Amino acid sequence: MCCTGVMTGISVLLTLGCNTIMKLGEYLEPEYVLADVQATTKQDVLREMLKPLQGVSGVDVEKALDILLEREKLGTTGIGDGIAIPHGKLESLDRILLTVGRSAKGVDFAALDQKPCRIFFMVLAPEQAAGMHLRILAHISRLLKNEGFRERMLEADGDKLYKLIAAT
Repeated sequence: MCCTGVMTGISVLLTLGCNTIMKLGEYLEPEYVLADVQATTKQDVLREMLKPLQGVSGVDVEKALDILLEREKLGTTGIGDGIAIPHGKLESLDRILLTVGRSAKGVDFAALDQKPCRIFFMVLAPEQAAGMHLRILAHISRLLKNEGFRERMLEADGDKLYKLIAAT
C-alpha cells in the first residue's frame, strides 16, 4: 500500500512500533467530517475538504490548497483500497488539523491501484510538527488497513461517522 516517501516513513513508524496512544478526535471537530463529499475531481475534493477550515486561525485556504496540490505533484496520496490521505505543512498553523471526507461515488485521485477513492483523511500540520505529523499519518494508515473499519466508515450515518473516527 505504499510507494511514496511519506508512505515509506509511515511504514518505518509502523515497523518501529510508534504506538503512542492517540485519538484522532484530538485533531478533529464534528464539522470537519464531510459524510457526503460532492466533488468529482482531486482539486475539488481538496477544496471541499478545506472549506470547513475557513476562518480557523492560521489557515489560509488558498495557500493550503496550493501546498496540497504541490504535494500531489510529488506523488499521489491516493494509497489504494479507495483511500487518499492528502497532507501538507503550513507555517502559519499552531496545531495539527484533520478533516475527513467520504464520497459515495468515488473520485479519481490517481491512486496507486488506479481505483476511485471514497475515503479521504486530510492532515494539515505546522512546519515544526514533523514527528507528530508522521505519527498521525501512520495512525490513519494503520486504521485504514482494517477492512472492517473502512466498511464501518462507509456505512456510518453523519454523527456516527464523526464518533467512529474521533474514538480511534
